[in-house]
Formats: sequence, structure tokens, C-alpha cells
Amino acid sequence: MRQMKAKRHYRLPSGKELTVGEGTLVMGILNVTPDSFSDGGKWNTLDKALDHALSMVEDGAAIIDVGAESSRPGFVPVSAAEEIERLAPFLERIAPKIPVPISIDTFKAETARAALRLGADILNDIWGLQYAAEERGAMARIAAEYHAPVVVMHNQTGTAYRTDVIEAMQDFFRESCAIAEEAGVAKERLIFDPGIGFGKTPETNIEVLHRLHELMKLDGEAYPLLLGASRKSFIGYALDLPVEERLEATGAATVLGVAAGASIVRVHDVKEIVRMCRMADVILEGGKHGQD
Repeated sequence: MRQMKAKRHYRLPSGKELTVGEGTLVMGILNVTPDSFSDGGKWNTLDKALDHALSMVEDGAAIIDVGAESSRPGFVPVSAAEEIERLAPFLERIAPKIPVPISIDTFKAETARAALRLGADILNDIWGLQYAAEERGAMARIAAEYHAPVVVMHNQTGTAYRTDVIEAMQDFFRESCAIAEEAGVAKERLIFDPGIGFGKTPETNIEVLHRLHELMKLDGEAYPLLLGASRKSFIGYALDLPVEERLEATGAATVLGVAAGASIVRVHDVKEIVRMCRMADVILEGGKHGQD
């Protein structure tokens, strides 16, 4: 069943534009870290990073998501200064040459400000504007200053839930919305991410995917959804597959997520997932994109 998705049109800090909610947007992952769970160290030279980013755009990526700190299980945190030191040369080199918007995967306000100054357009915050080590609203104020859209991802310390998981996630998003409003960020600039692989057991991740449609609205307001299921550990749990063999399962989870309401999907394997999502869009639209 086709879900009615929230539609947004963003004019971004760099001058680029982005429309969300008309067709599925694929966000290509560019990790410039030495320790990402999936591809750590693979793209952490300037030439390799630029070539990979351009290749993902050629393959259909509508957004490039750049991260300089791993968020894999057991990751070693880095300071904002070190994160910026890693990011700056990449953004300086990549931003002028990438025709699509760049999102920055960070939960630190100082890093976010530096990235936006260097050409990033979207903040992708794995703590949903609620990073406990920073002053309340620090990240939201940066978003307001630059008029940048924010992906607010659900997260928590630990994997236990006192209430129904969807209700707990909705409460989390309410708090994110309140923080954004206090800082002057319009709710139209918020994109929800269920945080697959964060603060959840494999079983809970699967339940959230099964009930994804329940997160499309919060208190009567529709919000775009971003889904990041690419190569995640719940796939290994369900199918006993290593990271490098999770493409097909990623595709299944992603396409079902699109059918359930996701407007943006964050993935490693851009070419394959773009084709899957385009076919899903055709079917969900009832074949309006053409016919044999």
C-alpha cells in the first residue's frame, strides 16, 4: 500500500535545492574515517574520496553523506577538533565539485558549524539534537543560523525500553521538535530517522522496520523519513551474513522501507539500491513512469 509522504522543498545553504517526498532519494555514504564498520579507511584520501563521491552521483545518489567519525559499535570517540581536521580537506576539495547536496554526519555543534561553512548543506545528527555532552540546543542553533535541514535520528543509551518502542521513539522525536522550535528551526526542516542499529536489539530493529509507517506522522504533522538499513547488524542476525554479503538483504529492507513511507534511504551500494528504489517507485505509483 502506497503511503502519502511528507513533501518538502529546501533551498540549502550552498545555494543548491532539494525536493523530498516526490521520488525516493538515495543518500550515498562517504566515510572518511579509518574505522567505519563497513568501509573504514577505504576512502580516506582526497583523490579516492572525490572519485567515489562523483561515482555515487553518477550512479544516482541525490545526496552525499560525509562522516569523519565512526558510529559503529565500540567506536572510539574523537574530539570536534580532530573531526574537523579530518573533514576540512575533504569538504574543501569535494564541495565545489559535487552537484548534489552534501550532508554532514556529526552530532557535535562545532563540527556542524565548520562543515556548513565549508559547503555542507544538511546536518545528519545521530543524537537527534539531544547529544547529552553539549548544551541543550547547541546543534539546533547552528541549524537555525544556516537554515539547514536536520536529520534527527532516534537514539538512546542501552537497548531496553520501558514502553512500546514506537511510543518511546515518538516521545524522543517530540523532544527533538521542542529543542528545534526553541532554537528557531522550523519543523518543516526536520527529517526523522528511526535509527536502525542504534539503541536497539536486532529484534527491535526488525520490529521498527515492520512498523515504520507509524513514524510518518507525529501529533498530526507529517515528517519525511530517512532510513539507514545498509549492511546493518540486524541483517547478520537474521541471515547470518558477513558485512560484505548484505547487499540483497539491504535492498529488501530498503524497498520495504520505501513502501512503508521512507523518502530518503542512506546506503553504501548506490547503483544497485537506486535501481531497486526506482522500480519500487514505479510500482508504488501504479506504473505512471512508463509502460511496456
